[in-house]
Amino acid sequence: MRLSLKARRTVRSIVDYGGLVAFLIGFFLSGRDLVEATKWLIAGSALALMIGLIVERRIAPLPAISGGAALAFGILTVVFNDPIFVKIKPTIMNLLFAAGLLGGLAFGKSPLKMLMGSSIQLPDEAWRKLTLSYGLFFAFLAALNEVIWRTQSDEVWVLFRMPGILILTLVFSFSQVPLMMKYAKTDEPPPPPTPG
Repeated sequence: MRLSLKARRTVRSIVDYGGLVAFLIGFFLSGRDLVEATKWLIAGSALALMIGLIVERRIAPLPAISGGAALAFGILTVVFNDPIFVKIKPTIMNLLFAAGLLGGLAFGKSPLKMLMGSSIQLPDEAWRKLTLSYGLFFAFLAALNEVIWRTQSDEVWVLFRMPGILILTLVFSFSQVPLMMKYAKTDEPPPPPTPG
């Protein structure tokens, strides 16, 4: 079954955000109970991963890692009846992403180029700058998550978690476009995407 580009994007959005949207809905429907909302997160994440696997016949690495972490931290939250596990999940995941990017950079590698290199052609200097920027951004998100869940109400934290982190990530990513465009001008433009 060959899907249109729009259908593929819809499926990817479900895989990427289905669990978080379910968590947000569950939080407000359950009377703002984080443990109950986490059950929604587990179900939403499992369903989103299954949809991705059935429709695309694969799960991309980042959604698989993120969905797997949501399931793991969600199960810990429910089993121990303690929302701290779901609250620290963004901290741990963002620290792992930061460590992966900055650690790779320290060893002369560009993990970001390995992940995105086929979608955009940039010189190594641009990849290094982007990798450093994203590594620091993920470290910032980890620190911000810690501050918010420790100092704010559950409602504020949940809204920070979704859609807050998504909005911050989009704003940050758009702020990196001028850097990519500056360097992309010096290279051959990437080939247009082909349906596949």
